[in-house]
Amino acid sequence: MRIVPAIDLIDGKCVRLYQGDFKQSTQVGEDPESQLKRFIQDGAELIHIVDLDGARIGEPVQYELISRLCSQSSIPVEVGGGIRNINSVEKYVNAGVSRIVLGTAALENMNFVEEALSRYPEHIVIGIDAKDGKVAVRGWETVSKIDFLEFAKQLADKGAKTIVFTDISRDGTMSGPNVEQLVQLLKKVDCHIVASGGISSNEDIKTLENIGITEAIVGKAIYEGRVSLQEDNR
Repeated sequence: MRIVPAIDLIDGKCVRLYQGDFKQSTQVGEDPESQLKRFIQDGAELIHIVDLDGARIGEPVQYELISRLCSQSSIPVEVGGGIRNINSVEKYVNAGVSRIVLGTAALENMNFVEEALSRYPEHIVIGIDAKDGKVAVRGWETVSKIDFLEFAKQLADKGAKTIVFTDISRDGTMSGPNVEQLVQLLKKVDCHIVASGGISSNEDIKTLENIGITEAIVGKAIYEGRVSLQEDNR
């Protein structure tokens, strides 16, 4: 199991949201650059960075900071938030980002997603964020009527190889991942599924391993020391 620590950014600061609610944000950890260094020292193999400001307004807001973090990182960096056109993808690829998460764009602009998957197949990851089984977009502030499983199948058919799945109702709650929906997703598509949202303990990590998940993004539980980046400590 690869544990991927998350750095969520608002106004240049590391924060955590509760159930995706921007009104319930809490600053955590250190400044982004120090936090990145600490995660690398602790043994992280990949860092997940989200531009939450960008997710809300629809374009990268913290590109300069994220570009700087990439230049300082000795491990791959994954970035999401506000990436809704091919120019933004190209900028992040040129900045050294290894994986680029497309969320809102995957629902609202399929032509762009198809172009991105065609031009940068090794870089593109699809982010599916769901609430009550329906896909949410625009910084999780808008919930569509699209079923997450059908949406996943549609993207897999377009060539997506990796999907990051987040149950918004679990995110930041430390209530455990949505195992049932993850199992459904594993059965529906032949993609690499990354679990995100609600992971609270090393026991949760073992549960995910037992259903066949090999990668998980962890936020609050990492900052609180409930989940270890070191496999020997789990």
